[in-house]
Amino acid sequence: MIVIGLTGGIASGKSAVSEVLSEQGAVVVDADKIGHEAFRSSTDVRREVVAAFGNGILDHNEEIDRGKLADIVFNDPEALQQLNSIMHPMMRKIVEQRIEELRGQGVGVVVLEAALLIEANWTDLVDRVWVVAAPESDVIDRLCSQKGFNEEQARARIEAQMPAAQRSKHADVVIENESDLDTLKKRVEGLWRGVQLSENS
Repeated sequence: MIVIGLTGGIASGKSAVSEVLSEQGAVVVDADKIGHEAFRSSTDVRREVVAAFGNGILDHNEEIDRGKLADIVFNDPEALQQLNSIMHPMMRKIVEQRIEELRGQGVGVVVLEAALLIEANWTDLVDRVWVVAAPESDVIDRLCSQKGFNEEQARARIEAQMPAAQRSKHADVVIENESDLDTLKKRVEGLWRGVQLSENS
């Protein structure tokens, strides 16, 4: 089994790439969804997060409001580091379990989509690292049009992350997403053919 770690900055196009890979036959493990599950299913994680950031992050149903939490951590590097130190150990355990389950099922290619693959030191879980990169102006446009951010909020999210150039240093493959969706899809399909060749060799 080949495990591809797919990462990239916010609004770089990771989800579009993982969707193409899924269509081609890969099984995608989405770390962001695992984070959602950890909030819902692990009382320990929920308790630690509320203790760290206060009841103000809860919604009217007493669930963690991810938007309120994001407003805190993406404007405070220490708060972001604190959140990650709570979330990452639990998420890593779940990711490891999912990968092993899929290996036992005889799956050929697994894609671990994780924004913080490198920052969380999860690269040892994967065989290859693919980084999706997009021009900053495109990222800001996407965040403003799709997420309703203003430019200041968009830049705060970008600046809270590892710089794109540094992330790319860890990559086996950098997927440039500076054009349209069709161009991106063709690039990913070409990479997929290479994966199939190596899987069968």
